[in-house]
This record gives sequence, C-alpha cells and structure tokens, in this order.
Amino acid sequence: MELWFSEYHTPDVQHSIRVNRHLYSGRSACQQIDVFDTPEFGRVLALDGSVMLTERDEFIYDEMVTHVPMAVHPEIHDVLVIGSGDGGVVKELTRYDRVERIDLVEMDPQVIEICRAYLPDNASRLDDERVHISFEDALRFVRRCHKEYDLIIVDSMDPFGPSEGLFTKEFYGNCYHALKSDGILITQQGSLFYRQDAEAMQRSHKRIIETFPISKIYQAHIPTYAAGYWLFGFSSKKYHPIKDLDAKAWRELGLETQYYTPKLHVGSFYLPAFLEQKLREVEGVDEE
Repeated sequence: MELWFSEYHTPDVQHSIRVNRHLYSGRSACQQIDVFDTPEFGRVLALDGSVMLTERDEFIYDEMVTHVPMAVHPEIHDVLVIGSGDGGVVKELTRYDRVERIDLVEMDPQVIEICRAYLPDNASRLDDERVHISFEDALRFVRRCHKEYDLIIVDSMDPFGPSEGLFTKEFYGNCYHALKSDGILITQQGSLFYRQDAEAMQRSHKRIIETFPISKIYQAHIPTYAAGYWLFGFSSKKYHPIKDLDAKAWRELGLETQYYTPKLHVGSFYLPAFLEQKLREVEGVDEE
C-alpha cells in the first residue's frame, strides 16, 4: 500500500507527496509535528499538516531571506531570527564572519529537538557559539528590545492561528524599535496565487508600509510551497534593496549558493503585473 502526505492549499486544492516512511509523529504543547522520508523531496518537516521545509528545496527559502539583506547592508553584526527552529536560516547566517550574534527565538523547543534528530544538516549550526536560543513567545521578546539588531528575519508560519500575532501592526512597530537606525526587517509574505493568501499578504504589507519608510516585496519559486510561488518582504529604515545592493562586495565573499545570485536578487524585486496591482491596492501608488 502506498503512503501519501497531502497538504491542503485551499479547500479545493491539495499538494501530495509520496512517502517512503513516516519517521516521526508527535504533538508538542504547541502543535502537531511530523517528519516524512520521501523519494522526491528527501525528508519533509510538517507542522500542523503544513510543509515547513523539505531537504530538496529548503535552500531556496533560506538563501533568499538571508543573502538578500546581507548583500545590501554592509555592517550586519547582530541578528534576530524569529521562528526557523529547523536551523536553516541560522546555518546561512553563520557563513558570514561579520555576524557576531544570532538570537534565535523559537516558541516550541520540540521543533529544535526533532530537527536535530531528523534534519541534522539543517540544524548543524545551532550550536555555533554566536547563536543564542530563547524558547518564548516572539511578541514578548521583541517588546523588550530597543535598537539592538541590524537585521531581523521573521521566519514564521502563515498568518493564521498561533502565528497570527506576528503579522500585526503592533508587532511590526516593535520590530522597528528593536532595529538600529539602519536596520532591515525580512518577513515571509506567503503566496499570492490563492485568494485567502493574497488578502493576508495585502493586510500585512499595508501594516508594514505604515511603519517602515522603505518596504518592498520580492519573490522566489519554491516547489513545495503553495502554488510554488512565494513572497518575502524587505523593510528598512535606510537601505533600498536594489539601489544599495553591493554585488561586487558580496561576490568577493566567495560564498557558494544554489539559488541566490546578485542578478537574481535584482530580478526578484521585479514583479508580475497581477502582483503589482495587488500592491497598488494597498499602497495607492505605482511600483517603481
């Protein structure tokens, strides 16, 4: 008998992956956690029935939330990562010698425990001496911070249920105050293809543009995420994601990547017409 894991992207659309083995299934105090071994995508981590990452395509997400801001801001030393208990974003950040501190805030200790056991490559740098892990609610953590970070990466789940508070105007305001005067905030903005996701993106983008002087949406193609099309937000007090990109300096670092390049960096901010229209509806101006 074949075993398949199916994630519902909408009530009428599901994405299914054939499973070799169900490696782990358990419920933490926060959520249902499952790890599957699959022939096409390798190991898959699912939380509450939604794919968080696969070994096959996780590099796309992790590289795009990390290298985009790192190639723009030349003095990122102190970083706050919210979510990302699998360790993938942390792994990318530790490749930069100039990063001195990475504070990782994860609400569910069991996610890190399970990823250490079943996704050890992702979690391989969680023990780096620069990484400090806090198990607590990110909303409370950020409220206590004032001009501490050069970069905040919010690697949250979708804006429904437990993660809904990470998409509020209050949270974005707290992130603004937690950033230094030239700080950058990176957020995941979900998919635009389905109506519910598009409306959630518009709501969060509107709240961000009311908080940050610079706020742009960029994109990547991730096969196992909804519609294979994913959006991110780049928000900053000072830096423009294209005008301030220093491609030469980033290339000189000699970092090998599988998805990100400085050319792709620029291209990811050039958006399809239907997305530009959705942004105009909340911004009230034409995209540059």
